[in-house]
Amino acid sequence: MPGLDGIAKLLLLTGGLIALSGAGLWLLSRLPILGNLPGDISISKGSVNIFIPIVTMIIVSVVLTVVLNIVARVWR
Repeated sequence: MPGLDGIAKLLLLTGGLIALSGAGLWLLSRLPILGNLPGDISISKGSVNIFIPIVTMIIVSVVLTVVLNIVARVWR
């Protein structure tokens, strides 16, 4: 069918991006330092566990900001 070429390419690109994101998250979860930094909050009361990775998310945010800014400057 002639009108499905664009949709097929979009689906392949989306699937590839999801697979790359999953692989990246899987590799990042193997780093022992992420999630154990000073400033990450962990509360355990009985059978309830709450984990708030504040410092880890700040570091991830800064790194992603730098990487995306570099990519945006190269892309122009």
